[in-house]
Amino acid sequence: MGVYRLAGHLATPFAPAILRRRANRGKEDPARISERLGIPSGARPDGPIVWLHAASVGESMSLLPLIEAIVVRWPGVPPLVTTGTVTSAQMMAEQLPTAAIHQYVPVDLPGPVTRFLEYWRPALGIWVESELWPNALTGLHRRHIPALMVNGRLSSKSYGRWQRLRSVALGVVAPFALVLGQSQADGDRFKSLGARDVRFLGNLKAAAPPLAADPRALAAMENALGNRPRWLAASTHPGEEAMAGDIQAALAGDHPGLITLIAPRHPDRGPDIALALTAQGLTVGLGSRGDVPGPDTEIFVADSLGQMGMWYRLATAVFVGGSFGTAGGHNPLEPARLECALVFGPDMENAQALADGLIVKGAAVRVTDHHGLQGAIGALLSSPDMMARRAGAAAAFANAQAEVLETTMDAIAPWLEIASQ
Repeated sequence: MGVYRLAGHLATPFAPAILRRRANRGKEDPARISERLGIPSGARPDGPIVWLHAASVGESMSLLPLIEAIVVRWPGVPPLVTTGTVTSAQMMAEQLPTAAIHQYVPVDLPGPVTRFLEYWRPALGIWVESELWPNALTGLHRRHIPALMVNGRLSSKSYGRWQRLRSVALGVVAPFALVLGQSQADGDRFKSLGARDVRFLGNLKAAAPPLAADPRALAAMENALGNRPRWLAASTHPGEEAMAGDIQAALAGDHPGLITLIAPRHPDRGPDIALALTAQGLTVGLGSRGDVPGPDTEIFVADSLGQMGMWYRLATAVFVGGSFGTAGGHNPLEPARLECALVFGPDMENAQALADGLIVKGAAVRVTDHHGLQGAIGALLSSPDMMARRAGAAAAFANAQAEVLETTMDAIAPWLEIASQ
């Protein structure tokens, strides 16, 4: 830990310049860089507050039901919510309860963390999933502020890295008074690194409500697509869009009028994706450009923020992106909750228990390569009955997980009661 803190002190003078360069690349909000340096942009309310942190969009979505429950049950303890990405901040601005405060998380350097903690003085810290920042967590520990981990996730790769840094890992994990693992395997990994009270209650992502869709935008897109057969490649990463383009070209002859919808995990990649797919010889529409799918559109790149609820409602056959390569896959409950038949690639480590459960229930299939994905999507498009059965099984599985919010709230309630005093 001492070496980490020393490195942080040495890096601190360079932080503003690094953040400005990131802002030039769209990775930071230039108007709010000061928050990343621990300088507040809002007034601290009187009384106790609870600090909740989520890294990016996926973690933020799983945290929202918890935030809303805290606002209802402990109205005197306003939540201070931090995230680390521009996209998650935009999403939080639209969906956070009015009682909550949003700030960008300070970079994990001694100076920014100290400024942040001394100004906001949280009575409790709650982390979600896999954010383990040594300076922030030791800062809480030194101030005798309890820290909790909910929906804790520690992939086998991350676990291996922390094992090689045992002394740092112990200093990071030990401050957590409670760790609620996302799966039994996650909980076991946290325990192995030195966490004290570790429990497995289920995946908090199951408690999130169905993603919303603007009725007018949905109706307009339904009208544009008409009865055309279609499938959605959701939350894709580099390489998966080209795969989707190849599948569109291969299946179009068997399914006249077929259109492939692609919603990239990082919407800012939309124009580059459209350019690459056009180079593959495909006719491509781009949402951020204001395009609407026409009769000749073969690929539509849905790169506008906040519209995933609409796309899941429009395409029952869904490939969950990030599952080819090393990204670990994305949350399959979002499309499952909206009655989508699911296909995964080989890597769903980020939501392994959920993926396995969906497969067991007949709601999803796992494929190992490009040809397997083409076959799975083609089979769904060829059999509306199969697609309806899988979609129904997916919704039933997602609905059965919903009690996890109440069990999570019961587990963290003692610390929230103390924080509220």
